[in-house]
Amino acid sequence: MAKRPAKSPAPEADDLASAPPIAAGPNVPELSVSELANALKRTVEDRFGHVRVRGEITNYRGPHSSGHVYFSLKDQNARLDAVIWKMTFLRLRVKPQEGLEVVATGKISTFPGKSSYQIVIETLEPAGAGALMALLDERRKRLAAEGLFDAERKKPLPFLPRVVGVVTSPTGAVIRDILHRLLDRFPRHVLVWPVRVQGETCAAEVAAAIDGFNALPVDGPIPRPNVLIVARGGGSLEDLFGFNEEIVVRAAAASAIPLVSAIGHETDTTLIDFVADLRAPTPTGAAEKCVPVRAELVEQTANLARRLAGAERRLLDANRRQLASLQRVLPAGAQLLLAPAQRADRAGERLRSTLRRALDGKRLSLSRVSHVLARHSPQAELARASERLKGLQARLRQGLVARRALARREAEDAQRRLDHAEQRLRSAFLRILDERQARLDRLDQLRKTLGYEQVLARGFALVRDETGALLRQAAEIASGQRLDVQFSDGRIAATAESDRAPPSPAHPSPATPSPTPAARQKRAKGGGDDQGSLF
Repeated sequence: MAKRPAKSPAPEADDLASAPPIAAGPNVPELSVSELANALKRTVEDRFGHVRVRGEITNYRGPHSSGHVYFSLKDQNARLDAVIWKMTFLRLRVKPQEGLEVVATGKISTFPGKSSYQIVIETLEPAGAGALMALLDERRKRLAAEGLFDAERKKPLPFLPRVVGVVTSPTGAVIRDILHRLLDRFPRHVLVWPVRVQGETCAAEVAAAIDGFNALPVDGPIPRPNVLIVARGGGSLEDLFGFNEEIVVRAAAASAIPLVSAIGHETDTTLIDFVADLRAPTPTGAAEKCVPVRAELVEQTANLARRLAGAERRLLDANRRQLASLQRVLPAGAQLLLAPAQRADRAGERLRSTLRRALDGKRLSLSRVSHVLARHSPQAELARASERLKGLQARLRQGLVARRALARREAEDAQRRLDHAEQRLRSAFLRILDERQARLDRLDQLRKTLGYEQVLARGFALVRDETGALLRQAAEIASGQRLDVQFSDGRIAATAESDRAPPSPAHPSPATPSPTPAARQKRAKGGGDDQGSLF
């Protein structure tokens, strides 16, 4: 088997990149695929550091699951793969869209895994005003379809706001123009929310400022504005693009405070102008639309006061002339009172006759009532009530006597029933007592028959030790031990004198185990025998 020649050391990648072409031959150094791919990668990246490429976005499918974005840039004759890393994509002001022509800035690199090259995009801009306007037109139509630009949503501005909120750059000329115009027309309390009015963070800061003003409490330490002005000076379409962002448009649409947009010059139009409650051509015009002219209000008020005073004088003069005319037409006062006086006299006469007739009728009615009252006088009613009371008292006494007699009879009946029940209870109690006594006598007779006293009467005796425990065998007794011997007629004390064991019987009985101390104590407490109690 032929031996394989040793592999020569690989040259450095930089040397390969800068080395002149070498003719093919047996002396050409051998390279691995990775070494060649890395050398090509360094060559491409060194040759094309940062480039700006213009092309149309194609094959765009949105962010990958990793957050990175992959698509291609193409023109009429070629296509270039492109990638935007996740963090770069989040910072982009203009997001890629399918078919959008853009200018991409980045660096060219290779992807060794596919033997392809690609551009790693760092910034992305629409390619010219035409593409940018197409993007804005598409966004405007989409937001208009949602109803964000409807006139019904727009709120009227307050006539004289107490606090004016301004969203703009604090260092530009816009805020000075607004403050100067407000000071000239009607000085108001102004709150400025500083933001960047162009750049990548412009849209987010403007939207946050609008939301921040709306989040202020009505009675908080910082007064809540009654009207908002979002202002910026003139500029190119790219400079004003931050006010075309969707986040700014939605924040302006959600604002509960009336909002005035003053972006750029009068010819500049941004999407926030469509959603704002009022569009001003310039920041100075916005200040003019927010507050009236104080001098004009004072002059108008004075003019109205003069007109009101003149109208009052004219009204008084007209009323005087009308009163004088009426006085000439009307008759004298004495003549006016003649007819009413005559009517009053006639009415007085009719009233007197009517009163006399009414008085006569009342007297007749009174006499009739007095006659009825005489029959029903208090004395007569009291006498009749006294008679009824006496009758009721007599009936009450009779009822009480009958009630007492009835109660006495019921008490006697109850006493008789109680005596009879007592006799029956006493006889029943004596009968039960006799039956219990007879049963007790029988049980006592049975106890005496079965008890050990009968055994003692036949000549037997019980032997106990000092503790009262029953002794059944002589082996349990020690010499000199104190004994208690019980006969049928009494007990005597004895002392064991001999410790010699008694002779064994011819036919010994089965050994009886000696009681344990616990058993002895139990027998001492229970009477000293094994005879059970029938009770």
